[in-house]
Amino acid sequence: MKDTVSSKEDYIEDFRRNYVESYPPAWMITEVLSFGNLNYIYSNIASNKLMKCIAGHFGLKPQVFTSWLTVLANLRNMCCHHARIWNRDFMLTPAEPRKMSNAWIDTSKIDKKRIFYRLCIIRYFLASVSPNNNFNEKIVDLLALFPSIDIAAMGFFRSWQHECLWN
Repeated sequence: MKDTVSSKEDYIEDFRRNYVESYPPAWMITEVLSFGNLNYIYSNIASNKLMKCIAGHFGLKPQVFTSWLTVLANLRNMCCHHARIWNRDFMLTPAEPRKMSNAWIDTSKIDKKRIFYRLCIIRYFLASVSPNNNFNEKIVDLLALFPSIDIAAMGFFRSWQHECLWN
């Protein structure tokens, strides 16, 4: 993999010096993979059982998990290329989850082509892997720094902070 070969991370270089295996352990590889490559690998897993197991870890079905990874990879690329994201309609529409095992939002109030929906996806994943993260506070603080910005243009609705996902 190109990402591991070109990596200058200490743990990758240490692995190369001390082991004869061609590839480092999976945890090392996932640390240096691009988001796009991670999405590509997941999307090409041959075993439906394995895809269900991975998506199920996040309380999602594989179709939704793949869709959300694709949407976030697209968002990440837009951010890296300094594209405008705050008040735009995104071309990709994320798949809609039916049953959620973790807190989610009332999507009847939301425009899925706006940044708020993508922030909800990020919040969902973060809550799944790190329940005590401070993403909520960071979003609130960022919005408070720019009170003149029309958050409705980003897809936020009036009572968004009261949704279970954001508590």
